[in-house]
Amino acid sequence: MERPQCSSCSSYHMTWEPEKPHGCRAFGFKSAALPSRVVEENSGKPCGYYEERPKPPAKAVEPPLW
Repeated sequence: MERPQCSSCSSYHMTWEPEKPHGCRAFGFKSAALPSRVVEENSGKPCGYYEERPKPPAKAVEPPLW
């Protein structure tokens, strides 16, 4: 099974800490490596909390007002 892409997960967030720029809200940790890699290295299994981040609604394009 492929490792999930953290950047498209609803639990992934970037932190302000230069030493630990990646965070996972589902597992509650920050790390230097991507959370999916840390989870797989420590548990031997792919991340079980991966949930795709919802896509923002498409912006309605308004006609120009001239």
